[in-house]
Amino acid sequence: MKKQHIFCILFLLMALASYAQSNIRSRAIKVGIMLPLHDIDGDGRRMVEYYRGFLLACNDLKEKGISADIHAWNVPIDADIRQTLLDPAASQCDIIVGPLYTAQVKYLGDFCRNYHIRMVIPFSIASEEVNHNPQISQVYQSVTALNDQAIAAFLERFPKHHPVFIDCNDTTSRKGIFTFGLRQRLEKKGISYSITNLRSSEEQFAKAFSRKKPNVVVLNTGRSPELNIALAKLNGLVTVSPDLSISLFGYTEWLMYKKYNMENFHRFDTYIPTTFYYNPLAPDVQRIEKLYRQWFHQDMQVALPRFAITGYDHARFFLEGLHTYGNDFTGGRGQQVSSPLQSPLQFVKTPQGGMQNRHFQLIHYKQDQLTESITY
Repeated sequence: MKKQHIFCILFLLMALASYAQSNIRSRAIKVGIMLPLHDIDGDGRRMVEYYRGFLLACNDLKEKGISADIHAWNVPIDADIRQTLLDPAASQCDIIVGPLYTAQVKYLGDFCRNYHIRMVIPFSIASEEVNHNPQISQVYQSVTALNDQAIAAFLERFPKHHPVFIDCNDTTSRKGIFTFGLRQRLEKKGISYSITNLRSSEEQFAKAFSRKKPNVVVLNTGRSPELNIALAKLNGLVTVSPDLSISLFGYTEWLMYKKYNMENFHRFDTYIPTTFYYNPLAPDVQRIEKLYRQWFHQDMQVALPRFAITGYDHARFFLEGLHTYGNDFTGGRGQQVSSPLQSPLQFVKTPQGGMQNRHFQLIHYKQDQLTESITY
């Protein structure tokens, strides 16, 4: 064989190897996890569980021919993440999940921008870096953003209902941002509403409800004790006036109380705004919980959302997305490659920066005893 032919073959092999290395769709995805992975406090234990769920997903993805090369770093609250980033393995990542703490975001964000690494901020972060850094995908949504989506969903869902606001006398409540905002929007639309109080007499309480229109009830607290009192008053009201039509519009916290209030949630046609939904009866959820026990010899922590399932969903979403679309993966509405068990994601591009999750849903407990998810 002539030398020039050998040279051409070697050049072709090198080009193919270089392409395979650069094309994320044809090789193992290099993943970095930079979270507090320790057993010192609650943050560490929650993030360890998140990481374990991530690993479970990677194991399942092997069946789809998707492999991941994972490197994990323990980055606690007092860590200087700049020291972590000195590890040569960090700059080789395709995607880095983290950090948990706001003070570490800018350093990691600048690092990921310099090395063209996708950065996923998985939990609550008080940072605006996603608005300036194109490498960032931020899962967490601000209270203001979620409040705006909840108000919009309410107005869309109940345009012909009579809203009834119940003052629950909870001085610790932070739900005013929703109730005040909703009342302002109703007034702007010329929609009348009633205000009553948990301490009102049964007669005064009943006067707040319309006999001509269906009613939708809003409490100004998300706490369980006040919810229980409100449900008792509503049950008393419909016993006396069975022809009344009543729906409830609640808060994400109510998902924690559904075990004890399921019957009432269905009775009062309840809608709960949320970004996640944990269904312990779903076969796929039960399979992952069983796998978690087998792998790690303990149950997941009782929390909403479940951190291990969140990690599982995030791994499936981003790794399947990168495998399918390569670096063109944005996670938008048209690129939903996996079916989430608990924590759906849907990203939109910020004007000058990265990708912001905008998933929002209503969990509807229907009066026919079925439950549905209404996604926006």
